Amino acid sequence: MFNDKIIKGRGAQLNKHNRFLEQEHETRDDFLEYCEKEGEQADKDKTLYLEVFPKTIVNKVTSPDVGMAFSMNPYQGCEHGCIYCYARNSHEFWGYSAGLDFERRILVKKEAPRLLETLLKKKNWKAHPIVMSGNTDCYQPAERRFEITRQCLEVFLKYRHPVSIITKNALILRDLDLLKALAKDNLVSVNMSITSLSEETRRILEPRTATSKKRLETVRTLSENGIPVNVMIAPIIPSINSHEILPLAKMVSEQGALSIAHTIVRLNGAIGEIFSDWIKKTMPDRAEKVLHQIESCHGGSLNDSRYGKRMRGEGKIAEQIHNLMKLAKLKYFKDKKMPGLDTSLYETHKDGQLKLF
Repeated sequence: MFNDKIIKGRGAQLNKHNRFLEQEHETRDDFLEYCEKEGEQADKDKTLYLEVFPKTIVNKVTSPDVGMAFSMNPYQGCEHGCIYCYARNSHEFWGYSAGLDFERRILVKKEAPRLLETLLKKKNWKAHPIVMSGNTDCYQPAERRFEITRQCLEVFLKYRHPVSIITKNALILRDLDLLKALAKDNLVSVNMSITSLSEETRRILEPRTATSKKRLETVRTLSENGIPVNVMIAPIIPSINSHEILPLAKMVSEQGALSIAHTIVRLNGAIGEIFSDWIKKTMPDRAEKVLHQIESCHGGSLNDSRYGKRMRGEGKIAEQIHNLMKLAKLKYFKDKKMPGLDTSLYETHKDGQLKLF
């Protein structure tokens, strides 16, 4: 049973007091309207977009178990509102809450394309795939308005530099022209996050994301256009979506995905309290069961920060999940493989440009 007093259209159900930036801009909220069309009284606190001015946009990733060396994020905070999102904690560094502020206060980095081009023009930069959305989704709703991700893709194409994208939004298809041009030279890959085939689960877990159906269609469209897609079945949450591993793997394979990957949910930092509050309000009948099963994957805690263990988990439930993933890969992805991205074209392009000076 669901609690009727939850905040509809949002993931987090609480906020902690924090200081706010003074410059705020209110904008039209398509996702609130979407909630209302589905018969729900959505949260009326509209999203605020705040421009920030970072000195750099590409970050070196030092964590050894995340599978990327460099990342960039055009936006900080994410209106998708995924309740489990590890990026929520990073909002606290900007003076905001990891709860509702993370979904309502979106920091916008309009200078990202220029900063990216400045980096790629440096003589000492060596090409290595840069991941867009290492923290928050580069195709979240704000992208419809600001188009920063599209401008960055234009820079990557201009310099023939490899880029990988992580998203759960069908908005990526807007940029199919650029993606096809990049894919022609093996310069792009997409990681589509799909956590459930159930719309009921998706709507409470990830309230402002594209529907599961739209994401499956996006996998198919990208694949049909020669853009390699890996599907992230992540995070897997015991007793919420853990039973969907095999049917989800089968479905995305049929849509053309070349591989799948997973993580087991961990509730680090402020997310533990935010998730616990959320599940007790949205799934009161199974809240304690889910929380205890998450704890069983992390040595009795909701979080484990040890590299190599934190996203894989330990114990019987984690082992069952790993075994199901192995079976899914063997059954549906035996003869499939994601290609590596080409770094040589950037070096050739850069050398050619430098010869002009």
